[in-house]
Amino acid sequence: MIMRNKLFAIISILICCHAANAQQVLSLQDCKRLALQNNKQLNMAKLKQDAAQNMQKAARTKYLPKIDAVAGYELTSREISILNNKQKSTLSNIGTNSSAIIGNKTGEVVTNLVQQGLITPEAAGQMGEMLQNVLGPLSQFGNEIGNNIVDAFRTDTRNIWAGSVMLRQPIYMGGAITAANKMADLSIEMASNDMDVRRQQAIYDVESAYWLVVSLRQKQILAYSYRDLVKKLNEDVHKMIDEGVATKADGLKVDVKENEAEIQIVQVDDGVSLAKMLLCQLCGLPMDSEIILEDEAFDENKLPKGIDYATSKDVYERRPELRLLQNAIDMSQQATKLIKAANRPQVALTGGYLISNPNTFNGFERKFGGVWNVGILLRVPVWNWFEGRYKANAAKAATTIACLELEDIGEKVELQITQCKFKLEESVKKCNMTRKNIESAEENLRCANVGFQEGVIDATDVMAAQTAWQQAKTQHIDAQIENQIAILNLMKANGEL
Repeated sequence: MIMRNKLFAIISILICCHAANAQQVLSLQDCKRLALQNNKQLNMAKLKQDAAQNMQKAARTKYLPKIDAVAGYELTSREISILNNKQKSTLSNIGTNSSAIIGNKTGEVVTNLVQQGLITPEAAGQMGEMLQNVLGPLSQFGNEIGNNIVDAFRTDTRNIWAGSVMLRQPIYMGGAITAANKMADLSIEMASNDMDVRRQQAIYDVESAYWLVVSLRQKQILAYSYRDLVKKLNEDVHKMIDEGVATKADGLKVDVKENEAEIQIVQVDDGVSLAKMLLCQLCGLPMDSEIILEDEAFDENKLPKGIDYATSKDVYERRPELRLLQNAIDMSQQATKLIKAANRPQVALTGGYLISNPNTFNGFERKFGGVWNVGILLRVPVWNWFEGRYKANAAKAATTIACLELEDIGEKVELQITQCKFKLEESVKKCNMTRKNIESAEENLRCANVGFQEGVIDATDVMAAQTAWQQAKTQHIDAQIENQIAILNLMKANGEL
């Protein structure tokens, strides 16, 4: 029996602890912290900022020399020929052609000698035979030499291997590199400002949802209190009907009011559940999480009543939307410089090493051979039909548009701040007025209850007093939440979120 009691006690403690842990108590700061941690838009903005930083690093490399290595192989159907076909044929038959010329010339000389009677025809025949014996080997030797020459002039370029290492160092690019680096710096600023925009929007959304939950929770408490009042009145009226001092019509009226109160409870319960689901979604929590808000008790003394008003200069420095517009103007100016740079002279230093097989440094040698090279590259735009001027004018127009947009948004921001100030002052006055209305409604309800107890006031007047009391309470809740939203809107307009 003792063991059973101990086991029951342990189970009871575990159940109580689980119930306590199941409901999470969140303050407004907790909700903001969770929203900033889990907001997907903020995470995307952080990734954009990282991308902008990498692009900035990439832009810095434009000042540094670039080195490229290239290698390749090419197979061609024909090789490069230094000699044409006629020259090849002449060299290949140089021995035959030379022997023929020598034979012809020698024959003419011998014939002249025979005609002049200097030598006999028999001697001439012997000389011809001797010449043929000499010219045959000479012709063959000459052809071999010619063929060797032709072979020596072959390039053997059907199979080509080549490679190179090239260095390029910009010297003057017309200001394009400087403009590109400034644009990269502006991209980082824009990413940071975009993150501030998303951060402020996330805080605004979660705080609006927070006060919506608080408002509906207060209305939920009020709906149950109103239901209890009507229920108590219904019980009293039915007792009076039983005693014969009230009619069934009075009972039916009170029944209708009680049913209406029950319907209000259902509606406000659903509203609280949906509002908490929205708040959980904004905080990155499971939407079915059981949460309790720290301000559900709604202590008016702990709520902020207002904020200091900021000057226009402070607003321009704090509002990320205005900073983004200024970034757009600066970016457009740098884009104009980039366009102008494309139409200015550009100078670069080049250097490298080229290797090939066959190489041309010792004839067409079938070995890898290379050469170093250094040079200056100059590019001067001469004529492009005013394309650069037209692009520059278009970029200047975009800059002017951005300036006008910033000026227009600045005026609207000042108007927005003024409107938020008026809304805040109006909400404070509403809170004071509704607080007085509650005092009057409570006194009216007290008098109605006393009159009903004494039988001088009927149930209809009591129900009217209860309805007026509920309306006064509801208006006061709305005024308090409106005050919080007005503070929130003014802080957002001032860029203080």
